[in-house]
Amino acid sequence: MSGSAERDRLLDLVAEHVLAHGTSGQSLSGIARAVGSNNRMLLYYFGGKEDLLDEACQRAVRSFPAVAQALGHVHVEPDLCTGLGKAWLDITEPANLPFLRLFFERYGSALRDPAENAGYLDRMALTGWPTELADELLARGVEASGARRAGLEIVALWRGLQLALLAGADRDELTAVHDAAAGRLVRELAGRNTVAPQS
Repeated sequence: MSGSAERDRLLDLVAEHVLAHGTSGQSLSGIARAVGSNNRMLLYYFGGKEDLLDEACQRAVRSFPAVAQALGHVHVEPDLCTGLGKAWLDITEPANLPFLRLFFERYGSALRDPAENAGYLDRMALTGWPTELADELLARGVEASGARRAGLEIVALWRGLQLALLAGADRDELTAVHDAAAGRLVRELAGRNTVAPQS
């Protein structure tokens, strides 16, 4: 087996492990035992425990295609509110709750040591989905600073409501809250004449 194939195999196993058992309290040696490997091999392929957990959480999303592909709705729907609403519904499908629990557990763990997890936190808070949404808004005619703020606001809205969902709030009620907030944001952008007319 090639080195890249073995790396992928180990990453798949670690992703399955953290989905089942979470990331809190996981030691590198414990992860290695769980996937039939050893510390040396995991360090060779992934550089360190935090990098391994980061990649494993990214790999885990492959088991939840509705999450991985959610932003596609924003790109293809002519109406921005409709696209945001469909993305929210995809992300919060009941089948996706195991991934959302893992995501927020990993996020919380990373916040305990921000220096060690700087790249991960930057991607979660400032780049990643916020940047992808900002790029879409730019393409729709929103000026750069407004697009950046709106991208951050949308992701903040989603994550806050996802936490409420995981805590037991009613999904239908949260969807109504989401749609109202997303509608206000889109109207605000349109009111500043920063959204291009929809085709």
